[in-house]
Amino acid sequence: MIITRATPTDLPLLLQYRQEAAGWLSNLGIDQWSNAFPEDHILASIKAGNVFLLKDGPRTAGTITLDSEPEPDLWTEAELREPSMHLHKLIVSRAYAGQGLGSRLVDWASDRTAQAGGRWVRINVWSTNERLQTYWTRQGFQHVRTVAGGGVGGAGVAGWLGQRPADRNDRHGLVEKLTDRADALE
Repeated sequence: MIITRATPTDLPLLLQYRQEAAGWLSNLGIDQWSNAFPEDHILASIKAGNVFLLKDGPRTAGTITLDSEPEPDLWTEAELREPSMHLHKLIVSRAYAGQGLGSRLVDWASDRTAQAGGRWVRINVWSTNERLQTYWTRQGFQHVRTVAGGGVGGAGVAGWLGQRPADRNDRHGLVEKLTDRADALE
């Protein structure tokens, strides 16, 4: 399988994946991604080169967003000074469920973060989604804290914050076919 960058033409597919994932989670009784997500936000991430697709030949098996921008007001100033990348919107198509692709994407994100000079891969998960928190713990993320209400600065989304050390690895076994871009941390 290969990793490619998403393009603006992939926006409908990415929105479909989010809707599919939200429906699957809802059927499990999990309130995650039930809110509408602004298309312009995803499009901006695509244009910034931060959205990636996991391709299995011509089919897309999953998607992941990896960038240097955390959700606002969740991480402290001291934490934000540590070089890190933030993992968002990891979705594996239900047609590929159960094949360990989520773990491979997380390992890829860890490797990519380390290559860019990052120390941590960070995530935030809805504080009400205990099953997803358990998933991330199994992926090697350590719970940093749960931010209730408005976050560190009083605005933003409440969330369970986790981080995992970035490490160079080839556990993911994925081949990158990315356009030429500067991928260093800011």
